[in-house]
Amino acid sequence: MVNKIKIVTDSTADLPAEFIEKNDITVIPLYVNFPDKTYQDGVDLHPQQFYPLLEKAKDNLPKTSTPSINDFLKTYQEILQQGYDIISIHISNGLSSTSSMAEAAARMLKGKIRIFDSKSISLGIGLQVESAVEMVKKNLSIDTILKKLTDIRRRTEVFFSVDTLEYLEKGGRIGKVAALLGTILKIKPIVRVDNGIYVPLDKVRNQKQAIYKMVEHMVKMLGGEIPEHVAIAHGCAEESALSLQKLVEETFGIKITFFTETGPVIGVHTGPGTLGIAFIYK
Repeated sequence: MVNKIKIVTDSTADLPAEFIEKNDITVIPLYVNFPDKTYQDGVDLHPQQFYPLLEKAKDNLPKTSTPSINDFLKTYQEILQQGYDIISIHISNGLSSTSSMAEAAARMLKGKIRIFDSKSISLGIGLQVESAVEMVKKNLSIDTILKKLTDIRRRTEVFFSVDTLEYLEKGGRIGKVAALLGTILKIKPIVRVDNGIYVPLDKVRNQKQAIYKMVEHMVKMLGGEIPEHVAIAHGCAEESALSLQKLVEETFGIKITFFTETGPVIGVHTGPGTLGIAFIYK
């Protein structure tokens, strides 16, 4: 018997459009609220339009908001009516209330809906979604998939460097990285997502150093092992991201799973010049 399971995620997973389409993944968008207009992340606002708008906004930075309970209800109802069970994988609850909204909606509906907190961001979520998709293709049960996903979540790492701490601070998502605010100007922090919150990992002077340091930390963390999957995302920093991709592929002798630009919601909180890497270790 074939298990009919639909994978749902949110727009902060930063998954490439072709992957979403090919695997029939449902993506619920978060919102980006500029003073004069509200956009749906990845629907009517994409990175190409977002970063110029962010630059024009100057000190009047946009805010982000989660999907509403009604957004989740509508999406889940449509999927349940098609006869599917649902695994809904979302941004860390330590950074957003998106998964709490999903939980609230799921409780209001009859049907098998499991909400999974990725305890991650961006392609850290994306790699967990990819793993879930592969397990659905193998016709594993919903309980087996969730058990395996819990183990994969424990083995998912995300590092990112930002050009400035300004966006994390103003967006209220700075977490333990606030400890770096008093450091000298022109220091670029490297941040790790640890159990769903941001913690400082290292400090560098420029993006080139950030690239080498992130790979250095990967090598140290992996202890001679090869990562199972690696993904790279950037915010308006394609050239540096390509350099990071090259170094990772040369260091580990692997191919990058996903290479993409971070979406507007992540971009509001990290700003232009952001460079990120997500990987799953064995």
